[in-house]
Amino acid sequence: MAVETKSRAEGDAGTVTREDAGRWYELLHMGRTLDEKAPNYLKQGLGWSYHAPNAGHDGIQLALGLTFRPGQDYLFPYYRDLTTCLAAGLTVDEILLNGLSKADDVASGGRHMSNHFAKPAIGIQNTSSCVANHAQHAAGLGRAVKVYGRDAIVFCSVGESSTSEGYFYEAVNGASTELLPVVFVVQDNGYGISVPKADQTANEFASDNFRGFRNLTVIHCDGTDVFDSFRAMREAVAFVRSGRGCALVHARCVRIGSHSNSDRHDLYRDAHELAAVKAADPLPKFVARALADGLLSEADIHAIEARNRQAYDEAATRVRVAPDPDPATIFDYLEPEPWVPANWPDGLPDGSGEEITLLHAIDETLKEEFRRNPDTFLWGQDVANKDKGGIFNVTKGMQQEFGATRVHNAPLAEDFIMGTADGFSRLDDRIRLVIEGAEFADYFWPAAEQMVEMSHEYWRTHGAFVPNVTVRLASGGYIGGGLYHSQNIEGWLTTLPGLRVVTPAFADDAAGLLRTAMRSRGLTVFLEPKHLYNLPAAKARVPAGFAVPFGKARVRREGTDLTIVAYGTVVHFALEAADLLSKEGVEVEVVDLRSLVPLDLETVLRSVRKTSRVLVAHEDKVHGGFGGEIAAQIQAEAFLDLDAPIGRVGSTFTPVGFNRILERAILPDTARVLEAARRVLAF
Repeated sequence: MAVETKSRAEGDAGTVTREDAGRWYELLHMGRTLDEKAPNYLKQGLGWSYHAPNAGHDGIQLALGLTFRPGQDYLFPYYRDLTTCLAAGLTVDEILLNGLSKADDVASGGRHMSNHFAKPAIGIQNTSSCVANHAQHAAGLGRAVKVYGRDAIVFCSVGESSTSEGYFYEAVNGASTELLPVVFVVQDNGYGISVPKADQTANEFASDNFRGFRNLTVIHCDGTDVFDSFRAMREAVAFVRSGRGCALVHARCVRIGSHSNSDRHDLYRDAHELAAVKAADPLPKFVARALADGLLSEADIHAIEARNRQAYDEAATRVRVAPDPDPATIFDYLEPEPWVPANWPDGLPDGSGEEITLLHAIDETLKEEFRRNPDTFLWGQDVANKDKGGIFNVTKGMQQEFGATRVHNAPLAEDFIMGTADGFSRLDDRIRLVIEGAEFADYFWPAAEQMVEMSHEYWRTHGAFVPNVTVRLASGGYIGGGLYHSQNIEGWLTTLPGLRVVTPAFADDAAGLLRTAMRSRGLTVFLEPKHLYNLPAAKARVPAGFAVPFGKARVRREGTDLTIVAYGTVVHFALEAADLLSKEGVEVEVVDLRSLVPLDLETVLRSVRKTSRVLVAHEDKVHGGFGGEIAAQIQAEAFLDLDAPIGRVGSTFTPVGFNRILERAILPDTARVLEAARRVLAF
């Protein structure tokens, strides 16, 4: 028996010391103790209302947790990774605080589901309940590690059924293409809840589906065997460290218990199968091996178990009386405070600067901010190839000036574009990302899950992490694009707490809103009305360094008889309609929202109380559109100030047709805004 320990992750029986074996069994036994105690808390009404047992996964989880280097590497666990996280650095108290959803839970302060373990201070990431979506975050963080030359490995743990998710494929595809330092660990217990893995894929082992990927090594191991699991983890780390690509460790495990406390496995597993998986229990297997090799004695084992029982009892006593979350804190960490431009407190230009198009304003602002902050990056589909800068050439010249590391194309996978932004931004809070989420806003739906994920990460992690990402989307119609090239999606986006949504109608606001988004912490969607990119009416003088604060509307035209609240392209229709009504002696005030979330309700109400009549106008469908929210808030705050019902105008409740004749019949224009304004004025 060797006397040295090569690393905390060493697992070859020939180099394991008695000290190693003792520490391993201490972790294995404590992990199992916590796993078995968890259901009792639910029965007592104390918490742990979600618990996914990890018994049967103990071998690979110990090896994964001890291979991870706290404070140096990054670990994305999944909801079954109790022993992984214990071995990686969580204390017994921290595991219990998470299980009971206490205020001092280091993962989320009780905001996220129990059994979702994290400890950001040492690199264990808070992950979602959406299985395997964190694989994309791992790939993105791996990219950041490579770009910044950090000595770190990113570990991503999932169940075998999670490999059926498209975003897991996208993550492996991206990590192997870019040779990223990521080790994916697949814990295969044969079931996705009650669904046998044979219903997931034709291969016996799902990881074999990825064997055709270049720059990827697939390593199999017995996840119930501690020593074989360490062997697999050593091989994976060695491959990643060689710079040849990423690794995928497939660990064959058994699930001794049900999928979770809401599952009854006796409904789909017979007594013979249950006896077989229990016979494969990793703990007695390790004990037998340790005794046979002289690594532990019976006395050692009894002493370890006694210490663990005492440690558990003491921790359980402390945690039971720990404070619960304060309901008064539910609005804390909803979104970080944005950067506020001191020189432009109201977001109003001073008239200086060159008159440019909205497209030019975006392009120039991107370049100015990239020159200012070297930790700024941009990627998306078709954003940088030779002299082309996106489908509309908005990012023209970016890659030439800032290089392919900072500005590059992504695979045609919107979810991957968003997910890797989430992961990349985790490396350092100084990093700012500008992502073209899709070539057209209508194509963003594959990334919707990542958008939801990113919108609540700051809140869910109790302020420990926020993605500093600006998502650019070319939005709207009037280009003869039809479906997937002409829709508006702000009606959905504005329902997500923690997400800012802004949209300019003129070049100066395009520059000002983008600059604020890029300098702010947090997640902002920057909707670019593509019809306005080169529209002469959207041109404006853009002062040097111009910036627009979030939540500041702009009164584009003063009036006394009617307020039109609009944003994006329809601001121009509102101004045209106001000019026509002025010739009839009716003065219309036009409020350009600029920012949908946060919404400048104060400016809107001030205008409504002045005119006593209001029309809400936008390009999106009236049915379910964001205008309904605006109208509801006006009604709630200024009902007694109104002399007429609130008017609304927008698209018909249909998709946008491709033929220009159909498009004109569907989308609003100046004539429709004028007609709607007359209805409100006539009441």
